[in-house]
Amino acid sequence: MSRRAFVATVGGGLVSAARAARAQTGAGLRRLGWLSETSAASDGPNLDALRAELRALGYTGRHGLAIEGRWADGAVDRLPGLALELVRVPVHVLCTVGSPASRAARQATSAIPIVFTRVAFPDQSGLIETYSRPGGNITGVAYIDPEYGKRLELLREAAPKLSRVALIYNPDNPASVLALEETQRWATSLGIKLEPHEFRAGAELDRVFRAIALRRPDALMTTADLQIRAARARIVDFAARQRLLAMYPIQDFVDAGGLMFYGASIPEMFRRAAWSVDKILKGANPGDLPVERPTKFDMVINLKAARTIGLAIPQTLLLRADRVIE
Repeated sequence: MSRRAFVATVGGGLVSAARAARAQTGAGLRRLGWLSETSAASDGPNLDALRAELRALGYTGRHGLAIEGRWADGAVDRLPGLALELVRVPVHVLCTVGSPASRAARQATSAIPIVFTRVAFPDQSGLIETYSRPGGNITGVAYIDPEYGKRLELLREAAPKLSRVALIYNPDNPASVLALEETQRWATSLGIKLEPHEFRAGAELDRVFRAIALRRPDALMTTADLQIRAARARIVDFAARQRLLAMYPIQDFVDAGGLMFYGASIPEMFRRAAWSVDKILKGANPGDLPVERPTKFDMVINLKAARTIGLAIPQTLLLRADRVIE
């Protein structure tokens, strides 16, 4: 099976495209498109959360949904073509993961409803008109709310003398730039000096590491940019070698050995996206459905990483963590 495309039913496992087509004709199944900038393996838990919530909403058996997926595997320039493939299938609703996939879907169709997830600052990037009335054929679940300020606060709670924080961001990614601006706003209010470092692709990482090591900040943060996420193993290793506190925007960094994560619950985002899909399939206009903001946030702390840099995590933080890695 190709990693970039598959057809699945909400009520069961993977099925062939031919079988899914017969099922749709015979039992009236409707098709849900899935477009993502990452890989099928990376998106597995997210798709599972969406499917589980759709089943809970009654999409099972002959009332189920056939899910048609396309993944760019990190090559965002492929997204416009993959979006057009889903439009031509056609699908009844398009679910998109990330800002590049959502923009590609918006460009590919003004007729098929779009439900986005993991999109940062959709109002500022022009994807929607307003949170309350997104307009056109799109709605979804936003990615950013108070996370960046809270991450800085948690870093300071872990190290009360913290005063300088390095931030790695991608200047070519509008969402990453907006995340930098949001972090700067919070840093200013907290009296923390933010030191931004531009990173676009793997070859630049050594230069970024040298610049950060030379300035010796108290802590390290990154935005949730796809290129930065792809380099997470090297970034986590660098932070450990430099004995830097580190706070990350995606749990993958902590799973790779990073110190701390705080952010919106990703599974909860996809469960909420299922509710938007349900409303649209029942006749709602996506442009009239308010875009949801995160309401559930997770914190993960890696005690092994803390020991590596000689940091004693305060008990007050450990008690509030959703998961502690020993």
